[in-house]
Order: sequence, then structure tokens, then C-alpha cells
Amino acid sequence: MALRLAEGTAWADTLARAVAAVPEAFGAEVDGVSSLHNLIEGDWRGVGVPTPVRTPVDNTVLINLARLDAESARAAVSHAAAAHRAWAQTPLAERKARVTEALDALAAHRDLLALLLVWEIGKPWRLACADVDRALDGVRWYVGEIDRMLAGGREALPGPVSNIASWNYPMSVLVHAELVQLLAGNAVIAKTPSQGGAVCLTVAHTLMRRAGLPATLLSGGGEELSEVLVRAPEIGAVAFVGGRSNGGKVAAALLDSDKRHFIEQEGLNAWGIWNFSQWDLLAGHLKKGFEYGKQRCTAYPRFVVQRDLVDEFLDMYLPVVRSVRFGHPLAVDETWQVGDALPELDFGPLISATKADELRRKVDESVRGGAVPLHRGKLDGAPFLDGQDTSAYVAPAVLLAPPGRSRLMHAEPFGPVDTIVVVDTTDELLAQMNASNGALVASLACDDEELAGKLAVDLQAFKVGINKPRSRGDREEPFGGRGASWKGAFVGGDLLVQAVTQGGDERLYGNFPDYSRYPTT
Repeated sequence: MALRLAEGTAWADTLARAVAAVPEAFGAEVDGVSSLHNLIEGDWRGVGVPTPVRTPVDNTVLINLARLDAESARAAVSHAAAAHRAWAQTPLAERKARVTEALDALAAHRDLLALLLVWEIGKPWRLACADVDRALDGVRWYVGEIDRMLAGGREALPGPVSNIASWNYPMSVLVHAELVQLLAGNAVIAKTPSQGGAVCLTVAHTLMRRAGLPATLLSGGGEELSEVLVRAPEIGAVAFVGGRSNGGKVAAALLDSDKRHFIEQEGLNAWGIWNFSQWDLLAGHLKKGFEYGKQRCTAYPRFVVQRDLVDEFLDMYLPVVRSVRFGHPLAVDETWQVGDALPELDFGPLISATKADELRRKVDESVRGGAVPLHRGKLDGAPFLDGQDTSAYVAPAVLLAPPGRSRLMHAEPFGPVDTIVVVDTTDELLAQMNASNGALVASLACDDEELAGKLAVDLQAFKVGINKPRSRGDREEPFGGRGASWKGAFVGGDLLVQAVTQGGDERLYGNFPDYSRYPTT
């Protein structure tokens, strides 16, 4: 049976809803494609070089992103610094009221924001809704806790917070962080991710600006804008979420600065399997782990398995991998009617055809080097539209014993590819789980929880789960990383507010050049 787009979800319909909601943020068409303005100097302005942005869903052009040059970005930062000084003097009660007004406006457009995420970054509907909901629910919690968190004289930083975030969680990571930073008395600057999320972020920031919040949203190349958004003297703090390569550049740019920063980078998060028998429990965790094609910093792409358990592990694991559902997030059959649920998928496309091709090459390279392909899924039979471009889609793959020189042995694939390493001793287990010089999360599957707790002490991960996965967390949960996976202050709960304020004589939790300090996780 041929599939079709669910009624009312086409990009033309979705974009029309966005333009109707926030017309001030959109500009004239270029080559028949609408353009986004930049939110700079307190207003939406049609400046910058229009650059087409494609959707990973079917590789069609969605919008023109107006990319600013460094000079325009510098003027935006100067204006944001002036707005910061005024906002920092705004009474907390008013800041809470304005943030709450923004939250109410965002909630009123929740379904639009989620549908934009489906088209822009390929999230299935359920996961797109969860990204929006986590942002709103999380910030509402902070509104209720912020008086306590600022008690004792904590004040805003000397300048605005500059946010440079990856594309995978525009709402629950980027917008969430900005709204908390605003609550704490800081103006905020955000760089639109080049690979996706621009329209969703534009709608969200328009609603934030209407509520009177001092927010700046600008687009441009990372190389060109980094000097301004990282090193400009007016910037009070730099928040970065992304890969180790770009994160390393940001960290290097801050070496001769005492600027507050929190730099989150990916690590090779691992599950260790040792003296374990609760396979049904683990199966449920691993199926959920494939959400969004493992395109997130807390995904688990590595399994380190005791040799005596490899057969039992594979009996559980391979059926889980084969059950993973992926495809076009909005493709439905002829029986679908308005009001029916949208497709229930684990993931859609990767963020781009380029990333998909890169991941396929890594798999092929690893197999040529000696890895054993235990499973290599196919796109055949997945729900796609007739004639649809599927270049950004990658089926799940599982490789046993990737060679030491393989890129998949030492780096996170950021896609639905898992690797399995077999070990004979707990020393080998720890060594393989610590292979990437630090991680954000790790987990141990072990029937003896006392033994698991002892092993966890030697894992280079910020959070360790015993017979369960660990995530970034919400509300009061702290979040950070060990080793090269994190630089600067940790965030989450009270730590996020402490990271974007000053006052008191306590040392912040985090990884700094002269010390590391870790909270209880």
C-alpha cells in the first residue's frame, strides 16, 4: 500500500502556520523560498547572506537562513551587553513573570514547535513533542525554585551568556538553558545551529522576545562567528554543546581568559555486562536507547561483554535491534485520518545525507579492518513515500570486535551503529569502558549490585547506572562529564544557576585547569 503525508503536516502547511504565528521573524522569498530574519539589537532584521537549509526527511529545501558576518555579530553582542546590564537590575519577581509569560506562549504553540522539529531535524512526532515538553516543564520547575537558588546574594554575570549548541535538542537543551539563564538575570545570545532547528528556534525566540526577554538569535558560520561569540570581552559566559573537535577549539579560545564556561562534548558511553542474567530488563532499556537514532550525547553505542555471556547477550540483543522502527516520520497509509496518531517510530533520518554517508563509510572501514558484522539492516521495507530521497537514512548496524585502528573503536558514531567488545576480566571491562578518555554516562549490568558499585568507582563517566541507563536528567539532576567529555562548570538543578551567577566564595563544581570538583550523582 502506497504511503502519503499525513494531512496538514506538509512543510508548506507547517511553514504557513509558523509565519502566521510570528510574521515579524520572516522575510521575503529568495528563489521561491522564504527567509528567516536574525533577532539582533532587539529586533528581527533582514540582514545576512541567504543560505538554503535542507531537511533530512526528504532532502528538500525548507528555508533560507540569513548568515551574518563577524561585524554584524559584534554589533549584536554589544547591544546584548547593554540589554544585559538593564536586565540584571530587573527585580526577580518581574523576571519570573516575563519568563512565565514566554512559557505560556510557547505552550500555546507546542504542536507547531514539535512539527517544526520533525521537519527540521527528523525527530519522530513523539520525540519531538517530548523535546518541547521537557523544555517547558523543566523551566517551570526553575521558576518555582529560583528564589531559593539565588538566596545568599547570587547575582547575574558581568555580561550575557553566549550559547552555541548542536542541532539535536533545540528546545530541551538550548531554549531551556536560555530561559534559566534569563531567570538568573542574564541576557542571552544563541547561535542558530547550521544543520537544523532554525525555524523552531525562530518561533520560540519570537515568543520570548514578545514577553520582554532580552534574547538575541543569530545565524552564521562557526569559524567566522566564534571569535565574537566566544572571545568578545562583553560576553559573561560561554555555553557549548557539541563534538570534541569544535569543543576543543572553543576551549582553546578561552585558555587565556577567566570567562565562565561550560563545554559539553560527546564521549563514548558504554554498557558493561558482567555476571548478569536479567535479560528481559536489559532488553527494554536497549530498545529505548535507539530513540532518535542514538543522535544524542547520552546514547550508548558500546557494549563491553563478559565472554561467558556473549551468547546470552546476543540472544537478547539481536531481536531488539531487528525490532527497531525507522522511516519517514510523517508517512501514513490510506486508512489514516485527521486525529489519528502519527507514526510511532524509534527514529527517522540522521541529521543530513553527509552524516549518513560518513557513518556508512565508518562501518565499511571497520568491517574491512576485521570487525564482524553481526547485523546490518536495510532500508527496504521501511515506511517511505514513493520516490522519496532517502539519502539521510541509515538502518541499524552491529559490529563485533572493531579493530583498534577503526574510528568506531575510539569515537562515538552518533547514529544507530553499536559495537561490541568481548572481555575476560573486570580489569579489561574497565579498560574498554574507559577507552575514550572520559564520558558523560556509563552503565553496568550486573546481578551483584555491590560488585557493580565497586567497579563504578573506576569508571571515567560523570553518571553511572547500575542495571539501568543514565541520562542528562531534568530539574534537580546535575549533569557534567569526566575527562575530555566536559570542560568548565557543571550544570543541572542548582548547578546550572550557580554556573550563570556569581556570589559567595564557594568553588563551582566542574572541570577546570587547576581543579575538578564533582557533586554526588
